[in-house]
Amino acid sequence: MTASHPARTAGPTSKLRTPVQKAALAVGALFLVVGLLGFVPGITTHYEQLTFAGHHSDAALLGIFNVSVSHNLVHLLFGVAGIVLARTFTSARSYLIGGGVVYLVLFLYGLVIDHDSSANCVPVNDADNWLHLGLAVAMIALGAAWAAPAMTAANPWAPVTGHRAERPAARPSDC
Repeated sequence: MTASHPARTAGPTSKLRTPVQKAALAVGALFLVVGLLGFVPGITTHYEQLTFAGHHSDAALLGIFNVSVSHNLVHLLFGVAGIVLARTFTSARSYLIGGGVVYLVLFLYGLVIDHDSSANCVPVNDADNWLHLGLAVAMIALGAAWAAPAMTAANPWAPVTGHRAERPAARPSDC
């Protein structure tokens, strides 16, 4: 007798999450934490010099990464976006790959601007540039690697089209 198994989904109503959804959720949570820590004196050095925006902010998260109020708010929004977009496979993949592209652009922006000029409105420093490059590579890799079509043939948990994956029917037992 052949047993039939219901299809397993990784959509918004399922408690099962694909690796790409878990990665988007983790990245979003990380950005939320970073955004909040940017407003904590002590964790953010020179907190009294935190400005709303621009290169004049001498506040530095962990004493390394330049931050401003707007920079922290962007981290918070990016975190919320990651958590919300982790609900579906397709949106989680888009968040990771699209966010990685945004961070690649920020890395390039940080390379070409003078960090002491008014063009440095984010603000960024050398440590931020390297962090942005690392985030770009990691996010794009997470979004692309776990979204590979080859996974769907071998892994019944992986979505076929971003909606659901059919689990193969169980074969009769040889016993």
